[in-house]
Amino acid sequence: MVCASGAAISALMNKPHWVTVVTRAWGRGIIAVSGIKVQIEGLENLSGLKSYVLVSNHQSFFDTFAIAGFLPGDPRFVAKKELLKIPIVGFAMQRGGHILIDRESGGKAIRKAIKIIRSGLDVCVYGEGHRYNDNSVHEFEDGAAWLAILSKLPAVPMSISGSGRFYPRGAVFVTPGLTMRMVIGKPISTEGMRSADRTELTRRLEDAVRATFTTEV
Repeated sequence: MVCASGAAISALMNKPHWVTVVTRAWGRGIIAVSGIKVQIEGLENLSGLKSYVLVSNHQSFFDTFAIAGFLPGDPRFVAKKELLKIPIVGFAMQRGGHILIDRESGGKAIRKAIKIIRSGLDVCVYGEGHRYNDNSVHEFEDGAAWLAILSKLPAVPMSISGSGRFYPRGAVFVTPGLTMRMVIGKPISTEGMRSADRTELTRRLEDAVRATFTTEV
């Protein structure tokens, strides 16, 4: 609640980088207190990118904590509007530049995301659209690819492995002492792509995530 309040105050003051700093401390703090280890590979693939669309699979709430806590830049998330119901947290996310959508929002959510990207922030999208803790990667939806193409920014694939083991969907307690692994792939340029190319880009992103996903963490 302390970190959420700090993020909300920073958002009200129109200080997006302060929001990032508070959120980073929040994410790292939760992971540390929970006794979880985070391994990250491929950070060099983000070097030189001013803004990008990060696309990953999704297994646990800890995916968001790890991305917010350990990835460089100013990441913001595409998330379900139900998070608005969480006191302080929902307000901090809404005012802090995150994209909270419902399934019917469609183009409105895309336009908001593009506006956020153009302000210099990065947008993180969970390609499957839901959390899955069955230790596998599921079919990606095309929203992330569409966003990358419309914003003319590179799409960066990232696999997340292991987080479903220590905090699966519906869990109440975290199993400490385990490890999650994040592997950032090479950016995929969207230069020259049109909206009609989003199916092919989605396939390339999904294939890249599957290639580095592992069940051995």
